Amino acid sequence: MSKAPQFLHQDNIPTQAALIVPGRLDHSEMLELEKKLNGRKIIWVCEENVALSKQTENHLSSREAIAFSAQDSGLAQVGEQLLKDLGSNGIAVFLPGDVTCLYGTSVHVTGDTLSALCKLNLPTLPLAVHIPSELSLSIENSKSLPSAILAFHPLLSPGNCTAPSLRQALLTAFEQAFASRDFLNGSLGYALLAGLKKHSKTQVIDGTNDQQKGFDIILGAAIAFSKHIQKETKRKRIGIILPPGPGGLIANLAAIFAGKTPVNLNFTASKSAVDSAIRQADLDKFITADPFIRKMPDFAWPPNRDLIYIERVLPEMKKAITRWVVLSKVLPTAMLAKMVGVSNEGGDKEAVLLFTSGSSGEPKGVPLTHRNVLANVCQFGTRLNLPENSNILGSLPLFHSFGCTVTLWFPCIEGLNLITYPSPLDAKRIAELIEQHKIILLLSTPTFLRGYMRRVKAEQLKSLELVVTGAEKLPKSLADTFAEKFGIMPQEGYGLTETSPATNVNLPEPPATSGQATIAASRQGTVGNFLPGIAVKLTDPSTDQPVPLDKSGIIWLKGANIFPGYLDNPEKSKEVLDDGWFKTGDVGFVDSDGFLSIEGRISRFSKIGGEMVPHETVEAAINHALGLDEETERKVAVVGIPDEKKGEAIALLSTISGVALEQECLDLRYRLLDQGIPSLWCPKAIIPVEEIPILASGKLDIKACELLAKQA
Repeated sequence: MSKAPQFLHQDNIPTQAALIVPGRLDHSEMLELEKKLNGRKIIWVCEENVALSKQTENHLSSREAIAFSAQDSGLAQVGEQLLKDLGSNGIAVFLPGDVTCLYGTSVHVTGDTLSALCKLNLPTLPLAVHIPSELSLSIENSKSLPSAILAFHPLLSPGNCTAPSLRQALLTAFEQAFASRDFLNGSLGYALLAGLKKHSKTQVIDGTNDQQKGFDIILGAAIAFSKHIQKETKRKRIGIILPPGPGGLIANLAAIFAGKTPVNLNFTASKSAVDSAIRQADLDKFITADPFIRKMPDFAWPPNRDLIYIERVLPEMKKAITRWVVLSKVLPTAMLAKMVGVSNEGGDKEAVLLFTSGSSGEPKGVPLTHRNVLANVCQFGTRLNLPENSNILGSLPLFHSFGCTVTLWFPCIEGLNLITYPSPLDAKRIAELIEQHKIILLLSTPTFLRGYMRRVKAEQLKSLELVVTGAEKLPKSLADTFAEKFGIMPQEGYGLTETSPATNVNLPEPPATSGQATIAASRQGTVGNFLPGIAVKLTDPSTDQPVPLDKSGIIWLKGANIFPGYLDNPEKSKEVLDDGWFKTGDVGFVDSDGFLSIEGRISRFSKIGGEMVPHETVEAAINHALGLDEETERKVAVVGIPDEKKGEAIALLSTISGVALEQECLDLRYRLLDQGIPSLWCPKAIIPVEEIPILASGKLDIKACELLAKQA
C-alpha cells in the first residue's frame, strides 16, 4: 500500500478565486485535491468530448462542472461567467482527462489546450502531479512511495498566463515534486549493489569473445576488486583507462564499492588534456589492462608503478570472488552492503568525475553527485520503459557521459542485459552483435550512424526497437535515409556532461487508444520533450533577460540531475550556475507541445555586425546548396574568424578538393541567398582541409577547427 499523497507549496494556493491547471489529474488525485480544497466552492472544467474514466464521470454527475471548446472564439466570455460563478474565493479545476502518452510525460495537456485555458483570462494556479510509482527505480520499495506528490506553482496573473509560461510553470513545479523524492538522498553504490543482487541472472556479454558473465559474478568480482583498490591508493579518486567491456564495468563498480570516485580518462584526447585531467583529479593510480595498453601505444601512459592491471589481479582473487558471490545470494541487501562497507548515504556527495571533451578549451572537471546519477538513471530509464532483461549495446566510451550513465549504471540498477564492445566505430562487428543478440536499444551519434549506412546490411538491425542519437545534430536526410534502409527512424536526444547527461529525447509514438487524445512523443528536427523532473527557462543572448519559451534564447535547465559546479573552479561554475539553474550554452526554443529545438551552441554562433549567426544553420544550408551527402561523412564545418569591419566573419572548412571547390563555390553566395540565408551569414573565406576534426564522441572538434582556420 502506497503512502498518503504529499502536497508541496500549499501556501501558493490563493485565497481569491482562481483556476487550477494540473499537468494531469487521475481520479484518485482528483479526490485528494477535492479534500485539500474542502470548504471552498469547486467548479470542474474540462474540454468537450474529453475522455474521462467512468469513476470520474460518475463523480462529476453530483458536482458542478462545465465544458468548453478549445476552438471557441468566446473563451474570454466563458472565463468571465466562470469567475462570477466562483464568487470571491471559489476554485475552478481543469480536468485534463485520460490521454495516451509515454511513461514519464509530466504534462498531459496539449499546447492547443494550454493556449485555450489561458484565453479564459483567469488567475491561474499551475499544479504538477507526480506519481512516484511510475517514475521509480526497480530497487525501490513501492510500498514506501507516496501515492502522489502534488506541487503548486505560484499563481500566474491573467496578463502573464500564456501557453509557454503555463508549460514552463508546470515543468518547474514538476521538477520540485521530483526533487523531493527520498531515493535521491541514497548512494549510487548501494543502488548498484541492490540492482546487481536483485537482477543476478542478468548477463554481461563481451562482444569481443562472446563470453558471458551473470550479474552475480560481476558483483562478486567488483566487491573483491574493491578491497584491492582500497589497499592500492588512499586518494579520494582513482583513474580508469579502459574501453567498454566487462573489465571497464568491474573497474568502475569496484571503485564505487571501495568508496572512491571513478575517473574514466579520455584515451583519445591530447597529452595535454589527459595531463590536465590527471592533475585536476589528483590521481596516483590507474586501472587498465595489458591488452589495451598494447592497442594504444601512442597514448601517454602513466608510469608502470602507478598502473593496476585488472586482468592480472582478478584471476588471483578466485576464492574471494566465489565467497562474495555466495554471500550476495544469501544475505539481505542491507547486510551485504554493511559487510562490503557501502553506505546508503550519498545525496550531494561526489559519486563520479567526468571531464568535458575540451572541444572549446581545456577540459573541465564535472563532478556528478549520487543524487545527480540516481536522478538521471530514473529519468532516462522510466521514460524508455524497457522490459526487464532487454538487450542493450554498450559501445560508447566510458569517459563519455552517455556511455557512463546509460551503459554502466542504468543496466546494473534496472536489470538489462549489456552487450559490450570496445569501439563504436566498428560498424560491421556491432551489426553482427545486434543481429546475434537481438539487441533492442542502440545509443549512437550521427557520425557513427553513417558507418552503419555504409557497412551494414538492412536485415542485421531488424531487432532494434529504439535508436537514440546525441552529441551532435541529427540531419533530417541522414535520419530519413537510415529509416528507409533499416526500417527504424533514429530518435534525436539531448544532454550534456553537466546534466548527468540526458535531458531530452524523442521516442516512438505510443499505440493510440480509442477515444483518447494523444500526447506526441516525437517531433523530427527537435531533440524531444524534457525528461521528467527537468525545468527549463530561456534568456536573451545579448541582454540575459528572460524570454518566453517559444522565442529563441540561451537554454537554462534545473533538476536533480544538474551537477553542483566544476571541479575546483568557482569562477567557471559561477558563469553557468545561478540558484540551481544551469546555463547550457546552447541556444534554442520550446514549441507549443513542449519539444525543444537546438539552434546551436553559443560558441557556435558568430556575432557579426551585432547579429547572432548560427553556424549549424549555415552548415545545413551549405550542404543543401552544394548537394553534399550528409549520410556518408561530414565534408564542411563553419567557424568564426576575426574581421576588422564586422568584428567577426564566417569561414568554411571543406574537404572538397581545391579546384572542384573553387568551381563549385563561385556561386555559393547566390545559392545561399536563394535559400533565404542573409548575406551577412555567407562564408567570407573557404579553407581547404584534409578532414574535418571530430572528437571520439562523434562531436565536431570546435577547438581543432578554429586552430585550422587560424593557421590558414
